[in-house]
Amino acid sequence: MTPHRWNAADGPLTEAGLRAKLEALGYRVAKYVYEPGTVFPDHKHDVDKIDAVLSGRFRLVVRGHMKVLGPGEWIEIPRGTTHNAAVMGDEPVVSLDAVRL
Repeated sequence: MTPHRWNAADGPLTEAGLRAKLEALGYRVAKYVYEPGTVFPDHKHDVDKIDAVLSGRFRLVVRGHMKVLGPGEWIEIPRGTTHNAAVMGDEPVVSLDAVRL
């Protein structure tokens, strides 16, 4: 599970820029803000998805591998994959949640 990272050659990290990048990959994107203490227990989805972080720190465990994503990082989560997540620290996580069309 290797996170993707925003490329500085694409300009500064912005919501519009990251949204455009995910949409160009064929995803529908929604923005969410998760407050400190938010925990998502093990679950799975019937769609391929991406969890992307605009700000804050978001811990994801996918197939037993843990990664902490920071601003400009995202992870692809294939459909049917059990995973969990939690906000790390006392800053909210601003996330772009993308599902494949």
